Amino acid sequence: MRAARLIKMVLLLQARPSMTAAELARELEVSERTVARDVLSLSEAGVPVYADRGRAGGYRLIGGYRTRLTGLGRSEAEALFLSGVPSALREMGLADAASAARLKVSAALLPELRDAATGVAQRFHLDAPAWYQEPETPALLPEIADAVWDDRRITARYLRKDTEVERELEPYGLVLKAGVWYLAARTQGDYRVYRVDRFTAVAVAEHRSASGAGNARTEDAGTENAGERFTRDASFDLPAFWAERASQFARSILREEVVLRLSASGIRQLPYVTERTAAREAIARAQSEGGPDEQGRLTVTLAVESADVAYAQLLALGPEGEILAPPELRARFTAAAHRTAALYT
Repeated sequence: MRAARLIKMVLLLQARPSMTAAELARELEVSERTVARDVLSLSEAGVPVYADRGRAGGYRLIGGYRTRLTGLGRSEAEALFLSGVPSALREMGLADAASAARLKVSAALLPELRDAATGVAQRFHLDAPAWYQEPETPALLPEIADAVWDDRRITARYLRKDTEVERELEPYGLVLKAGVWYLAARTQGDYRVYRVDRFTAVAVAEHRSASGAGNARTEDAGTENAGERFTRDASFDLPAFWAERASQFARSILREEVVLRLSASGIRQLPYVTERTAAREAIARAQSEGGPDEQGRLTVTLAVESADVAYAQLLALGPEGEILAPPELRARFTAAAHRTAALYT
């Protein structure tokens, strides 16, 4: 285990100009004291690790040192072939590139590891779309993906409710959530999320000349009519950004509250018929504030999107959940119970 950690430390320092002890400790999941000991071990083994002293100091490799310890083991090769969703690559227009990359990696592996791709494919398959939905690939996804890969500004037309608006966007990243593609983009200094299937037109923003006169495109890096590049914020973390926005969105649509009494079975079912986080928070809060009554039923206050949505969702609980408030919603459930009972008389 220590040998693997030392190799990882060398590869980290090889990939970056310099790293502090705190950064290395975080990446390696050890203490800074362990980092210092590992650096000393590497130095004794002939790896030229240099320590820069001072507040802005850190560790770095000197003399353009490059390690040859980059061979893949079986588990690493299998994990490499597992990473990625085939359908997502296909929708972004990257299926051919991914296939070529897999072939190159396979050719570079040791003979005894070349069955890793086949072995993984026969054991794991990632299916991104949600159940009961026919996945549709947004027509403009490949163009948007190209702009994301190349850090190119785009001019996009976007359906916002019933109105079409035009936006200048810096496309930072794409997210596939339950079969739906979303674009994380910066506009006017703010990061926002857009559904890709609502884009009606996308064009790479034209390159602006240094003098600001005109919008004539220029050749960039050997590509004719290249669009204007933007400078990516190095601190932007797509997974963290998405997790935060997804949580904000889930909470923003829960504008009303419903009070209901749940049986033990209803407590187990609630997270599966309504918004899961809201359900679990409501149950935990009720259990901490008094817990179940003498009949074992728990009264919870649940955040919901609307009375109509709550009605459609909570009907699935049947007799395992009793609506207490608001009165109008309780009346709807009472009427539904009478109609259901009449059907089975």
